[in-house]
Amino acid sequence: MSAEHGSLLAAVKGQPKQVWITAFAAVIAFMGIGLVDPILLSIADGLHATASQVTLLFSSYLGVQVLAMLITGAASARFGPKRTVLTGLVLIVAATALCAAAGSIGQLVALRAVWGLGNAFFIATALSVIVGAATGGQSGAILLYEAALGVGLAVGPLLGALLGSISWRGPFVGTAVLMAAALALCTIFLARDSHEKRAKIRLADPLRALRHKGLLRTSIGSALYTAAFFTVLAWTPFVLGWGAVAVGLIFCGWGLCVAVAGVVLAPKLAHRLGERHATALAVFGYAVVMVALVVPGKPVVVAAAIASGLVSGLLNTLFTGTAMSISDAPRPVASAGYNFCRWLGGAVAAALVGHVADWFGSPHAPFAVAAVLCLIAGGLLLVKERAADPRNVPEAAALVGEEF
Repeated sequence: MSAEHGSLLAAVKGQPKQVWITAFAAVIAFMGIGLVDPILLSIADGLHATASQVTLLFSSYLGVQVLAMLITGAASARFGPKRTVLTGLVLIVAATALCAAAGSIGQLVALRAVWGLGNAFFIATALSVIVGAATGGQSGAILLYEAALGVGLAVGPLLGALLGSISWRGPFVGTAVLMAAALALCTIFLARDSHEKRAKIRLADPLRALRHKGLLRTSIGSALYTAAFFTVLAWTPFVLGWGAVAVGLIFCGWGLCVAVAGVVLAPKLAHRLGERHATALAVFGYAVVMVALVVPGKPVVVAAAIASGLVSGLLNTLFTGTAMSISDAPRPVASAGYNFCRWLGGAVAAALVGHVADWFGSPHAPFAVAAVLCLIAGGLLLVKERAADPRNVPEAAALVGEEF
């Protein structure tokens, strides 16, 4: 990742309209990850659910998204990126609107699964759309994508807090309205799918791409880190036990840290150390933050949770950049395989985090487990490659990726 292409200015300058529209839709899509964070306790009270049941809102969302990631590349190749993106957005709009009317935790968990299905079609395809259409090369495109992730993560908790202070159903209504606006914009402004013959992508291709040892290690490392990431996201509200507004403000600050670090700091670190070594250093830093979250005391938890956003911003950008450039697989295939592993880690963590606290008899135990996972992830990234760590997308991957 060069200094020129890694700068924020290079990433935003002269981008075509469809890149900005896709990035805007990505912001709203990523809002869905942190949207429920401030209202977890309100949902538990309103639907008479336990903490473990409520965290299923993350695991069902991510679990379905993980499985669907395996077919996003094939869907994009078969139907075209615009149709795939619009299908995802339609599913998200329908699911979020119905979430507002859910009458039980079971219904809400099921609707979050539909939401995750829509997100899978949108997220992986949006990345390939932005990378394929953006000026300034892959590095600038990834910065835009990760900036959208950071802004979405920052705005999601804030929106959830403001609307959730009225009712836990409010954030779902708000997201449905915003997502409908994104759907309308994408319908109007995204370029029509070309009728030219596209490279065929089989359903198993994302898993086949993981045969590349470098991509596999990167993807597993990302899965372990993402498990720690969602431990912070899903469990911190229960450790704090505070209201929607307080939790929303904390995670708004956390999300802003994600955005700033991902867009401003990550390119500089990658340029100085190389993407793979910078990623390893950052994931070891995340382990240190997880250890800080084990320390009793709510002020420490708040400070560490917000600080974790800085390291998360680094890792989100660095992991994505490494995964998209380390193998010769086409971009949509590498993205689908990588995202399959990445979000699988989050789904498993969200499902088990409450049980881990019960098994060890401590509300801080999940953070200790997360620290161990980050140490393992860092070790995987330090395994030496036979070939030099590449900085650019291999020519074959770039040529195929341009078709998307």
